[in-house]
Amino acid sequence: MSVAHADDADDYSRPTGESYHAEKALPSGDFYTGQWRDNLPHGHGKYLWTDGCMYVGDWHRGKTMGKGRFSWPSGATYEGDFKNGYMDGKGTYIDSSGDLYRGSWVMNLRHGQGTKSYVNGDCYDGEWRRGLQDGHGRYQWKNENHYIGQWKNGLMNGNGTMIWSNGNRYDGSWEDGAPKGNGTFRWSDGSFYVGVWSKDPKEQNGTYYPSTSSGNFDWQPQQVFYVDLSECVVCTCQRIPVLPSQKMPVWYGSSEQSSSGNRTKNSERPRRRSVDGRVSNGEMELRNNGSGYLQLDDNAESNRSSLGPLRIQPAKKQGQTISKGHKNYELMLNLQLGIRHSVGRPAPATSLDLKASAFDPKEKLWTKFPSEGSKYTPPHQSCEFKWKDYCPVVFRTLRKLFSVDAADYMLSICGNDALRELSSPGKSGSFFYLTNDDRYMIKTMKKAETKVLIRMLPAYYNHVRACENTLVTKFFGLHCVKLTGTAQKKVRFVIMGNLFCTGHSIHRRFDLKGSSHGRLTTKPESEIDPNTTLKDLDLNFAFRLQKNWFQEFCRQVDRDCEFLEQERIMDYSLLVGLHFREASFKDSATPTSGARTPTGNSDTRLSRAEMDRFLLDASKLASIKLGINMPARVERTARRSDCENQLVGEPTGEFYDVILYFGIIDILQDYDISKKLEHAYKSMQYDPTSISAVDPKQYSRRFRDFILRVFVEDT
Repeated sequence: MSVAHADDADDYSRPTGESYHAEKALPSGDFYTGQWRDNLPHGHGKYLWTDGCMYVGDWHRGKTMGKGRFSWPSGATYEGDFKNGYMDGKGTYIDSSGDLYRGSWVMNLRHGQGTKSYVNGDCYDGEWRRGLQDGHGRYQWKNENHYIGQWKNGLMNGNGTMIWSNGNRYDGSWEDGAPKGNGTFRWSDGSFYVGVWSKDPKEQNGTYYPSTSSGNFDWQPQQVFYVDLSECVVCTCQRIPVLPSQKMPVWYGSSEQSSSGNRTKNSERPRRRSVDGRVSNGEMELRNNGSGYLQLDDNAESNRSSLGPLRIQPAKKQGQTISKGHKNYELMLNLQLGIRHSVGRPAPATSLDLKASAFDPKEKLWTKFPSEGSKYTPPHQSCEFKWKDYCPVVFRTLRKLFSVDAADYMLSICGNDALRELSSPGKSGSFFYLTNDDRYMIKTMKKAETKVLIRMLPAYYNHVRACENTLVTKFFGLHCVKLTGTAQKKVRFVIMGNLFCTGHSIHRRFDLKGSSHGRLTTKPESEIDPNTTLKDLDLNFAFRLQKNWFQEFCRQVDRDCEFLEQERIMDYSLLVGLHFREASFKDSATPTSGARTPTGNSDTRLSRAEMDRFLLDASKLASIKLGINMPARVERTARRSDCENQLVGEPTGEFYDVILYFGIIDILQDYDISKKLEHAYKSMQYDPTSISAVDPKQYSRRFRDFILRVFVEDT
């Protein structure tokens, strides 16, 4: 990461906002020539780094933005769209070996529709996701063998067809680059084999049908794996040596230095130490692969609070930052130290097929963290503590299954930015913490909840592995901090995915169970904001999904509820977040539910044809999953005044275009003795069907019935 001190006496003699041509020999040895404005590259320009990298193209406020060409000393080049320093948009990348990719990019990754031509003669044309072949695509080898079908994480996965140059073909299911499941192998002479395929001969089962009586009865299905597919190796993409975004210089002096070289008062921010002793400036610094710090641009354009035509109360970042002096500051440091130790600990590569011993409740690791450090742990400024990992192999494999990069995971939780504590604990008494990038939520756990998670872990693992679109909470780690000393306090916590980690503002959020007793927000309307979680009796919308998504939603709700019922889990809910597209608020509108509702603007709403084009756009489709970033419509509903406990209101015919986020949360409450007593007690006072505490079978049926009344197919 280069640092460019851009202050120049000539710059301060010019009027603010004036562009001119400049040549800058920077103290780092880098050189820039091109358009210059407000002490930053702005317009067309060339930047040459001392290591031989070069960028020629458009700049905006010191960042590569627009059309440009980046070249590496190895001979690799990228030419196309840039955004905020990233390769983003349409572009062509040629690596040093001669492999060529032409297509869509998102933040330095091949993402969307694209074609990759390899120097050895192979070619792939199809969909990409996060840098790998993912979705539908066609791969042709130089010997004219070719595969057409589904891909996942760079491998043939799902339904697909392999056709060999000699006329033989396989049609059926694939997994991790090989036939797995039901499939048919056909020879060019008309013979075929139908059966269940697997690399494990014990699982292979099928029937051979020769085209003539003199068929090849000595043929074995395993030959497909070890002979026919031996030359069908998918080429990997050469790693980009240094990403253009990592080369962007830090322009000290642009807005944070005066002409004398001193920082302005606005740039003086409170500094705190990270767990390993480094000093950071909070939001203004980001660690970059251990090679230094990148100062983020804190300009007004990147921090706009205006939401355009949608006039709503702006959503504030949830929670209180845990800084020095906070009662849980040392606990946060302990947690960060433990996570860094657990994730960074060397471990052999694990298969997704785990042994039963990995799920053993006794499978846990204790590590002692003395303040002065030890052979395995670094010195730290917190008190001495012990750290426990529950079922470490299982959770490491779950992170792999959920495509969580270990370095990103550590940076989110253990980076220089502090965690945020949510303002009030949940109903269970647990505390919740969010990482600064909103990716992960950390929840303190009771001992009983920990036991439930460990008990159901084998079934949970099999479920999320079998159901790629599962809506249940994603768990990434289960740990315990034990403080030394007289207190001997234990704090157990689980790390989960945050459902609302998105660039979209969440304007409304609902927690839905299908029960009515106590399911109304007690806040007065004046205190309801985008961070308020509304409940069943507050709901004043029906969610309308397109046909394919609605069918998948129904199937997945059934699977998830069946899984939770089998594990004797109840009291879970569907958390739903809405981002309204192009809408405005009527301040005078006060719906029956108590929450103000946006009123659609017919001039700015998407037409159905536009929505269809949005859904068919491969680059946008790649970022849409069930419950994540889903374009949909909602219809406003209203309850009858004579039925205050009516769960589902009557449709009003008012529709709004939205982006939906949803998932099933709070899945660690089993139907234990306390819940059975609660059910017996409340059943004597209230309608037994209206309370949350019911047995798992009844809970699952009621939950499904309610959810499939408020989620409907958009006709």
